[in-house]
Amino acid sequence: MRNTSLTSVLLILLLANTLPVQALQDSDNESANENGNGNAHSSFSAEVRVGAEYDSNVSVDEIDAASEQSDYAAILGAQFEYQHEFNGAAEISLGYDFTQILYNEFSNLDRQTHMLSADLKHKVKAVDIGVSYHYIDSKLDNDDFMTMKRASPYASMFLSRKIFARAAYVYTDKEIINRSARDANTDTGELDVYWFRRGLRSYFNIGYRYKNENANAARFDYKSNSVKLRYIQRFQLFERLAKLELAWRYEDRDYSSPTPSIQQDRADERHRWEIDLEIPVLEDAAVLFYYKFSDYDSNLPRADYRQHVAGTEFVYRW
Repeated sequence: MRNTSLTSVLLILLLANTLPVQALQDSDNESANENGNGNAHSSFSAEVRVGAEYDSNVSVDEIDAASEQSDYAAILGAQFEYQHEFNGAAEISLGYDFTQILYNEFSNLDRQTHMLSADLKHKVKAVDIGVSYHYIDSKLDNDDFMTMKRASPYASMFLSRKIFARAAYVYTDKEIINRSARDANTDTGELDVYWFRRGLRSYFNIGYRYKNENANAARFDYKSNSVKLRYIQRFQLFERLAKLELAWRYEDRDYSSPTPSIQQDRADERHRWEIDLEIPVLEDAAVLFYYKFSDYDSNLPRADYRQHVAGTEFVYRW
């Protein structure tokens, strides 16, 4: 059976696989740092976002709940980051991210998410070795919904002038309020490879992820294999650089215990496609247009659906 649905607001958690822009920039200063000639430097950046989107089916993906009805939502967001580069090859960054989604009709599913992050890395010859930590707190209709703690040691390096690789282990502790059966610890291994056709102007990213989630209730335990493919192209538009991103993600989940409602082990296959277009309108501002389509195939009826979401945001950065 198929119905239409929208995978709600877990997009913030996907930040773990972001583009290694800083790593590419750091390579320009590699020789200076290796010789001990680098200077300490601090920087601060921020952005605010406001927008609107259409959901084909308002849902809460973490608990397999869907309304089977569409709605419009307003989106508000802000992000702040402090970064400090020490003398030599060490760097620390601290960040805070806020997102608020306000639905027109389904106000009981209004979602607010706060994320605190910290990252410490050190360059050892050609390899960046580091550890990151994220704390995420989400609310539904102003009530506590979910907290997540995420710690990840990682290593990254340029394999050649155009190829960059990043490997990471991720440990996650997830708690869903008033649904203790779904509370879980997760072990994840990730590998991302980037091929820069023309530096940051044009590049591909291919990634693989293995995930083992152990929940309090055995019926929610699963192992999954995921792959992703992204292409980013920057191009000149109105004397500024616009950005186009195309992405496909596939996940195959195998649950290890029978689900009572279907009296068999649950199995999911998930395909996700996404198109993002960012057009600069001012020196520090841009308009973002996006469209996402997801096709979830599951033997659990309420987790078997297709979904569409389209939206636009105005983003100002400084």
